[in-house]
Amino acid sequence: MGKYFGTSGIRGVVGEFLTPDLTVRAGLALGAYLGGGTVAVGRDTRVHGEALASLLSGALASQGCDVIDVGVVCTPTLGCYVAEEGLDAGAMITASHNPPEYNGIKFWNPDGMAFTPDQEKDIEELMDNPPEGPGWDGFGSLGEDPSAVRVHVERILDVVDADADGLKVVVDCANGPSALVTPEVLREMGCEVVTLNSQLDGRFPGRNPEPKPENITDLMRTVKAVGADLGIAHDGDADRVVFVTEEGEFAGYDETLALVAARVVEEAGGGKVATNVDASMAVDRVVEEVGGEVVRTKVGDVYVAEAVKREGCVFGGEPNGTWIHPDVHLCPDGPLSAARMVALVAEEGPLSELVESVPSFPILRENVECPDDMKDEVMRCVTRRVEESGYDYDTVDGVRVEFDDGWVLVRPSGTEPLIRITVEAESEDRAEELMREFLGVVEECMG
Repeated sequence: MGKYFGTSGIRGVVGEFLTPDLTVRAGLALGAYLGGGTVAVGRDTRVHGEALASLLSGALASQGCDVIDVGVVCTPTLGCYVAEEGLDAGAMITASHNPPEYNGIKFWNPDGMAFTPDQEKDIEELMDNPPEGPGWDGFGSLGEDPSAVRVHVERILDVVDADADGLKVVVDCANGPSALVTPEVLREMGCEVVTLNSQLDGRFPGRNPEPKPENITDLMRTVKAVGADLGIAHDGDADRVVFVTEEGEFAGYDETLALVAARVVEEAGGGKVATNVDASMAVDRVVEEVGGEVVRTKVGDVYVAEAVKREGCVFGGEPNGTWIHPDVHLCPDGPLSAARMVALVAEEGPLSELVESVPSFPILRENVECPDDMKDEVMRCVTRRVEESGYDYDTVDGVRVEFDDGWVLVRPSGTEPLIRITVEAESEDRAEELMREFLGVVEECMG
């Protein structure tokens, strides 16, 4: 967590944290960091998006950047456009799944990957020391390109070559820009598409933009009512996707991640999959069955993207619906993820049976209150205790301890004064046993 950047770019309530001044300073900093070049600027449907995008664009131009306004787009549309057009960077005005009073700024590299924490640190230093521009005759240009959505649609159709004729799909677009991409992609794949909340409206009148089970009950009911083969729900900027089975039931995060990861590995003839330390071991089991290998990363889509790039992975994703497809770009892509799941259901469905085929293990979660200034010392103590016990562990993100029949993750919260403990095991009894042991370890270290 930096001074301005959080776990996913700059984000906060507009007019309180995210002010016009902060937006301009972010644009000046990015322009100075790039030293010119061409930058695409997009926004989601939030009511303040256009104004903030204009402020950011003007600041970039004053630093000598040529700016291309791509309008209202999905975050992965911006990532895809930047990668396909060979631009120097992208800037997205979005608060993703947050409520309508929030907005944010997230920067993207030429390969569609979000700026890394090191890059964000460089930007923060420049924001606190706003650089001088090149002068009146060094301003860049401001232009527009309405083709970004079509570039994204065509790129998805290039890599998902599947006949989905006869499949009926309900898509809940959350009043966000996914309405411009996912329904079109699925119709061109041959699906009959029913849409919910497909009017672009940054007040999100249809539902909370975070696609959690409790927020997509209308989608669940509609899937059953119209006899659809599956349902799809996006968040406010479509970097995430979740699914509903033909029975109107929420399809689990880990299960759907495992299914699509295994399909991509099969199509690639093998390869690595990156996922975070909190994902179920069901992902490992399913991916390994088709000849793949799972590598673990810190929690956060940028860390998954970094691992995908570093390890040469064929797929990456977190169990919250943010999935990365490196054959297109390194930005989490909800519409592309949706298309790949539809292709899988068309060839091997129904979705309820596919989800049922993924092994399921009991998962327990507990929190221990811990002041922020004690977290480092507590985690050092936990690491010592684990090492003294002779357990197999890593410290990629917190302390993850591996057993033959399960795993334990002890990890400090990045946003609350808590130490989080997650346990997964092959049986309920074993999960409870491990939770008791590691709760005891954390509580002793707190003392």
